[in-house]
Amino acid sequence: MTKELAKQYDPKEVEDRIYKFWLDGKYFHAEVDETKKPYTIVIPPPNITGQLHMGHALDNTLQDILIRFRRMQGYDTLWVPGTDHASIATEAKIVEAMKKEGLTKEDIGREKFLERAWEWKDQYGGRIIEQLKKMGSSCDWDRERFTMDEGCSKAVREVFVNLYNKGLIYRGERIINWCSHCKTSISDAEVEYEEKDGAYWHIRYPLSDGSGYVEVATTRPETIPGDTAVAVHPDDERYKDIVGKTCIIPVIGREIPIVADFYAKMDKGTGAVKITPAHDPNDFEVGLRCNLPIIDVMTDDGHMNEKAGKYAGMELMECRKAIVRDMEEAGALVKIEPTKHEVGSCYRCHTTVEPKVSKQWFVKMAPLAKPAIDAVKNGEVRFVPERFDKIYFNCMENIRDWCISRQLWWGHRIPAWYCQDCGEVIVSKTDVHECTKCGSKNVVQDPDTLDTWFSSALWPFSTLGWPDDTPELRHYYPTSTLVTGYDIIFFWVARMIFSGCEHMGKPPFNTVFIHGIVRDELGRKMSKSLGNGIDPLTVIDKYGADALRFTLATGNSPGNDMRYSEKKVEASRNFANKLWNAARFILMNLDGTEEAPHIPESLETEDKWILSLLNTLTKEVTENLEKFELGVAVQKLYDFIWDVFCDWYIEIAKIRLQAGGEKAKQVRAVLVYVMSRTLQLLHPFMPFITEEIWLTLPHDGETIMRSSWPVYDEKLEFTEDEKKMESIMEAIRAIRNRRAEMNVPPSRKAKIYIATEKKDVFASSSIFMQRLASASETEVGDNFDDLPDSVCIVTHDAKIYIPMGELVDFEAERKRLQKELDGAQKKLAQINGKLSNEGFLSKAPAAVVEGQKQEKAKLDEKIKMLNESIAKLG
Repeated sequence: MTKELAKQYDPKEVEDRIYKFWLDGKYFHAEVDETKKPYTIVIPPPNITGQLHMGHALDNTLQDILIRFRRMQGYDTLWVPGTDHASIATEAKIVEAMKKEGLTKEDIGREKFLERAWEWKDQYGGRIIEQLKKMGSSCDWDRERFTMDEGCSKAVREVFVNLYNKGLIYRGERIINWCSHCKTSISDAEVEYEEKDGAYWHIRYPLSDGSGYVEVATTRPETIPGDTAVAVHPDDERYKDIVGKTCIIPVIGREIPIVADFYAKMDKGTGAVKITPAHDPNDFEVGLRCNLPIIDVMTDDGHMNEKAGKYAGMELMECRKAIVRDMEEAGALVKIEPTKHEVGSCYRCHTTVEPKVSKQWFVKMAPLAKPAIDAVKNGEVRFVPERFDKIYFNCMENIRDWCISRQLWWGHRIPAWYCQDCGEVIVSKTDVHECTKCGSKNVVQDPDTLDTWFSSALWPFSTLGWPDDTPELRHYYPTSTLVTGYDIIFFWVARMIFSGCEHMGKPPFNTVFIHGIVRDELGRKMSKSLGNGIDPLTVIDKYGADALRFTLATGNSPGNDMRYSEKKVEASRNFANKLWNAARFILMNLDGTEEAPHIPESLETEDKWILSLLNTLTKEVTENLEKFELGVAVQKLYDFIWDVFCDWYIEIAKIRLQAGGEKAKQVRAVLVYVMSRTLQLLHPFMPFITEEIWLTLPHDGETIMRSSWPVYDEKLEFTEDEKKMESIMEAIRAIRNRRAEMNVPPSRKAKIYIATEKKDVFASSSIFMQRLASASETEVGDNFDDLPDSVCIVTHDAKIYIPMGELVDFEAERKRLQKELDGAQKKLAQINGKLSNEGFLSKAPAAVVEGQKQEKAKLDEKIKMLNESIAKLG
């Protein structure tokens, strides 16, 4: 007995049930199969603090399309899911929750705080995973990982110790980016720069010997208490006599040297620059070269410290105003020059980042960057689109050492211990309880944690079991495709590549598929401040996951942003309904004796036509997916299903279905075959509805997602039949269009005369013309030019004539046209009355008057056309 589909497609009812069916069947699960070629994707692990947003929805839709496609192609596919511990974001959430209890981290201590963090992770950390499942993500959930699970933590320590032993991780004082809100250092990649209005404050520093002064300019007057020199260029003739002398910092009163250094530019400003090694990366380098003291004048929470003298305790901006005011009162302020400059802010909280000298842990990047650059240059890793390798090269070729320590408690604690008795530093893969040098048990572990990206960089191999030599690691590494946004090429992609090259001897993937971001209808980035964010779960609840996925795939072009609009999702939902109704039509016409999808031995022209187009579609969609042209592929599927299969073939098929017998059996087989193959091609994009329909139709196998991907077959290329059908369809379209122009209802039948050299093609089309072009009958011949009072329609292959009398009831049409003419003339008289009224012309706004004139012109033209039409009727 044939199964049935509900009258209307209900995504809520179908999607949860189908997803459970997949999970119960373990259809997502991968087991190492050496007989198959592997295809592996590792998910960009979302933060455990995260809630599903449109970026996740797009990213995971694209990954799922690729993994379902390759799974059906017969690859041994593995999609590794997991989440990231997100040090800064998670710690902020817990601190915020504790604040409501009147508690701080320090009140409860590290261990109790970490207990709370793990409890928070257990309670909320899996939320986004469940949300990803609502999207239809076919990850191997049995292999779900977490960046702080036992295996990933083991990998982190292994990497840290190995790099340390190679001299590639070191601890030292360097200028770092400090976020006073998050109270931690952040890497260069975590700083967002934005052009803002600022100023150069020009200040005179008097020479100590009273012989004059040197003028400097600064954009950060609050750092003046930390100045330890003024620098000038060695070749600057203006200052050659004062190099080696000293000057006095105005207001502060401290004496500092005037040094020569190439960092100072003769053609910039006055050529003299103040040097504050503790609060500027360039000044720090000058300080090292000139052996200058380092005076840090800022606290970790964004205030001035005791070294700032009378400014101690002030917030930075408060201090800036106070120093500028004091300089002005002291006569040291020369001028204030407005400027625009790049200001860095924390990518998490958007607080302005302060350069600050600090003792931190760093990764030496130059030796690691070279093999990672070579991997892309020699083609081992390719970016799609290729243009993004320029961003990658720019990042890697200008890379600075990576500050990896964070002043946080939640995260991978740095595996370094300090002996409190002899000062030995011990870096170890296992916990240290005794000094390896002096034997003292008085050892303390470094309180800092590692940058979250440190563990994320190892994700492609740590999730497969590294540092252990596992079957998964041997089979699935390197992974195949990384799908990610262009905004984290440096954050994550580059770090994974150099980590893979260093620790595995080969890059972690061969292709980086870059997508853009989802913007709103107006092209704006979605954000909380604009209030234009869209919750994917709300969209899924209203329209279904398939409609959202189809929308995100449609128009998607590698590397380019896309605009989201609800109208697009509605259109996708309508497409799902169209597909559902087509499937219901097919099912209603099956008699229960149909076999699994197959092509019958005997085929009509229209069967060969649809099979040939499906064959071409199969070839093109496969090629598009292999080139990551997902948007192109899905548009072709849409056009074929809606315009070709539903609007043409099914309508034509109804003729034979109604005739019954062997003809009906033949067309049923083609309908089932084409629908089945089309569902397979569409499945990666719309997995739920395709599975539901596929299971209902005659089929082989347990699930569509494990069925074989359709392949191109030369034997199904019917070029001549395609041409025949195109000739017939062009004629039908032309007749429909002309009848629509003449307002002829479909119910009014008319004989059609077709003059053509392709008599055999059009002679066999009579039944199509009757059903689809409202023909009462069809006559095919050489010439019908002498046919009186007829409408002539010209196509590439034919001249089509329809007797006017059969199309139009002349008397009824004359009355209709006369009525329309009377209405137009009445309206024209009203407008002419207004335009001849001086009061109206003088008082009405110019735009209103102009509008009336335009309306008059339109009516004049309409009346002319109506009179012509009436005249033609005789």
